[in-house]
Amino acid sequence: MTEPLLTAQQVGHRVRGRTILTDISLDVRPGERIALTGPSGSGKTTLLTILAGLIAPTTGQVRLDGRSVTDPAVRGRISLVLQGYGLIGLLTAAENIEVALRASGHRPADAIRIAAGTLESLGLGPFTDHLVGRLSGGQQQRVAVARGLALRPAVLLADEPTAEQDAEHEEVVLRQVLNVEDGAAVVIATHDPDVAKRCDRVLTLTDGRQVATEAGADDHQLGTGPDIVNIDTGWTDR
Repeated sequence: MTEPLLTAQQVGHRVRGRTILTDISLDVRPGERIALTGPSGSGKTTLLTILAGLIAPTTGQVRLDGRSVTDPAVRGRISLVLQGYGLIGLLTAAENIEVALRASGHRPADAIRIAAGTLESLGLGPFTDHLVGRLSGGQQQRVAVARGLALRPAVLLADEPTAEQDAEHEEVVLRQVLNVEDGAAVVIATHDPDVAKRCDRVLTLTDGRQVATEAGADDHQLGTGPDIVNIDTGWTDR
């Protein structure tokens, strides 16, 4: 069996005396798709933020390839797509992605090309030069997904990435997120049981506790929506 890529061991988290997560353990292997489910307030967003290395757990640890995800060098290999988008409203859709790519070491010309291709793959080609503050909520959500994909992470974490999409664009988003390339792992928080069924495993939280881990699909069920658009990132080792 393939060694885990991302591991969480007995993760717990408290904020101002309130327990948010208790004793969460999870192994995520390369290429694996895991659905994170549970009612609102169960701790899904907090867990994703901890897995991304943006906050340290109160107890336990999270490691990527054996190194703490709070290490900046490791954190750069993880992309977190926030439900609140995390975009810069005064920049265009393309510029939001280009800034992230240039910060990760891409040349300006490559960042422009990659941003355009990723936006096109999510049906946002006509909106590349639009200020994100003037886009609809669903469009902004897709820009956030595009940014996460463009960075070509080892692990993609997505918090309800289809919450504001209509049926057509929900399928577009899911097909791109569930088919990230190069053996990347995906952890996707969702309330939608149909999304969970398309993942390899389902981890369910209730009141911050891990109540179940179940097998999902036997393979990545891609449905009958639009074809997957492969994004040419032009990535080279630096």
